[in-house]
Amino acid sequence: MGKYKEHVKNNLACFILGPLFMVLEASGEFILPFINANIINVGAANGDIPYIIQNGVIMLIIAVGMLITGILGAFFAIRGAARAAAGVRRDVFAKIQTLSFSDIDRFSTGSLITRVTNDITQIQTFMQSLLRGFFRSPVMLIGALIMSFALSPNIAWVIFIVVPFLALATFLIIKTASPRYTVMQEHIDKLNTNVGESVAGIKVIKSFVREDFEKSKFKKINTALMEKSIRALKVMILMQPVSALAVNVTTLVVVWIAGRQIMVGSMEVGTLTAFITYLSQVLTALNFLANIFLQGTRAAASDKRISEVLNTIPDITDENAKDKKIKSGNVEFRNVSFRYFKDAKKPVLDNISFKINSGETVGIIGSTGSGKTTLVSLIPRLYDADEGEVFVDGENVKDISLENLRDSVSVVLQKNTLFSGTIAENLRWGNENATDEELVKACEIACAHEFISAFPDGYNSETGQGGTNLSGGQRQRLCIARALLKTPKIMIFDDSTSAVDTATDASIRRGLREKLPDITKIIIAQRISSVMDADKIIVLDNGRITGMGTHDELMKTCYAYKEIYCSQTDEEGDENSDE
Repeated sequence: MGKYKEHVKNNLACFILGPLFMVLEASGEFILPFINANIINVGAANGDIPYIIQNGVIMLIIAVGMLITGILGAFFAIRGAARAAAGVRRDVFAKIQTLSFSDIDRFSTGSLITRVTNDITQIQTFMQSLLRGFFRSPVMLIGALIMSFALSPNIAWVIFIVVPFLALATFLIIKTASPRYTVMQEHIDKLNTNVGESVAGIKVIKSFVREDFEKSKFKKINTALMEKSIRALKVMILMQPVSALAVNVTTLVVVWIAGRQIMVGSMEVGTLTAFITYLSQVLTALNFLANIFLQGTRAAASDKRISEVLNTIPDITDENAKDKKIKSGNVEFRNVSFRYFKDAKKPVLDNISFKINSGETVGIIGSTGSGKTTLVSLIPRLYDADEGEVFVDGENVKDISLENLRDSVSVVLQKNTLFSGTIAENLRWGNENATDEELVKACEIACAHEFISAFPDGYNSETGQGGTNLSGGQRQRLCIARALLKTPKIMIFDDSTSAVDTATDASIRRGLREKLPDITKIIIAQRISSVMDADKIIVLDNGRITGMGTHDELMKTCYAYKEIYCSQTDEEGDENSDE
C-alpha cells in the first residue's frame, strides 16, 4: 500500500467525499421502501389522499437528494481514483528511467508498457469501485437487514440462509480467478511486445515479404491471450447467475411464506412489497461487494506486477558518488572484465587495460561480437564492470554521480534514435538552450547543415516518428550534431558514420579534429579508413585486446589488424576494377 499512500493523501478530499456521498445516497435506499409500505398499508387502504400526497412528496425529496449525492459520490470517486492512478503511473515511469539496461532487458519493453498502462488501469478501476461501493454496500446491507427485521422478524431469517451461500460462492470464484488473471496479464505483455516489434520492424518485414509470417505469429499470440482471457472471465461470469439464482429462490420462499400470512391477515400487502424490496437490496449489496472483491483479484495481480518494478533496486546507482565535475576527458581501463549474464562461463570483455589522454582520438576496431560497443558502454556506466575499474578524469566512474558523468560523455549509438518533432527540437536534446547559431555550427561539423538547408522549412522541418522521412546517413549526422551540442569532454561514436560515404566520413572526422581539439574522441568503426588517422587504435578480438598503437605500428605488429586492412583494401580494389 506504500505506493498508493502518498497519492491517496494528496487526493484525500476525494477519498473522503466520494464514500461519504455514496453512504448518504444509500441511506435513502432503505428509507423509501418503508415510506412506500406506509402509503400502501395506511393511505391506500384507508383512502387517505392527503397522507398519500404528504408521504409522496417526502419520497420525491429523498429521491432528489439521492440523485444529487449519487452524482457527487460518483464524481469524487472517479476523480480520486484517476488522480491516484496518474500519480502511480508517474512513479512507475520515473522508476523505469532509473533502471539500467540489464534491468530493462529483464522485464522486456512490452511488459513495462503493459505495467504502465493496462495494469495501472486495473488498479484505477478497482479504486473507483472501492470508493463507490465499499462503504455504500455495507450501509445498504445493514440498513436493509434492520428494516427487514423491523417489518417482519418471522420472515427475515430467510436472508441468513442465502448470505452464507453467496459468501461461499464468492470465495470459491475469487480463489479460482486470481491465478488466471496473473497468466492473462503475462499474455498481454507478449502481445504488446509482438506489436511493438512488428511496428518498429515494418520496413524489414515488408522488404523480406514476411507479412504473412507476422500475421500468423500475431494470430497465435492473440489467440493465446483470448483463450487465457476467456479462462479467467468465465469464472467471473458465474457470479451474476449465482446471485440471480439466490435472489429468485429467496424471493420465491418469502412470497410463499408471506402469502400465507396475508391470507390469514397477519401481514399487509405493503409490508410484503417493502420486504421484497429490502431483500433485493440485501442481495444487491452482497453482489456489489462480491464484484468489488472480484475486481480486487484482478487488481491484486496487477499490483504485484507494478510492485516488481517499483521495488526493483537498479543495478547501477550513485548513492555514494561524489558531486564531481568532469574537467578533462582522460579515460583509463584497469583489468576490466564484464559479463552480461553473471553465470556466463566466458566474459564479453576479458582483462582489458588501456589509457586515453584528454583530447586524443582513439579508434576501436574488431570483428562483429568482439565487444566494442560493450567496452565503450562502461565509460558512461550504461553497464558496470564485473571486475577491474574504469576511470574518467582520474576518478573511478562509480564515485562520480551519474548525472555529472553522463553529462560529460556524449554517445552516438549504432541505432540512430530521433523523436517526433522538428529538426531543431531534436538537436536541442543535446542542449535545450542552444541558439540557432550553435545549431548551425554543430550541424556544419557533422556535415548536416547542407541537407537541412535544402528542406523548405530548414531547421523547422518535421522529422517524422523516428526520423522515417530522413535517410540513414542524414539521421546519423543529426545524431552526431545533437551529441556535439552537449559540449562534452568525451565523445563516443559507435559505428555512427556507417551510413555515410567515405568522403563525408573524412570531412566529419576532420571537423572534429580541427574544431574540437580538446574533446576526447573514441571512434568504433568497421572501416579502417575511419580510424587510420587516430592517435591510437585498439584492436579487439573475442573480448581481448590483440593490438594497440597507430596504424603504421599495427600494420607491423598486429596480424588481426593487417588482415582486416588487407581484406578491406582488396574489396575496394575489386570495386574500382569493376568500374
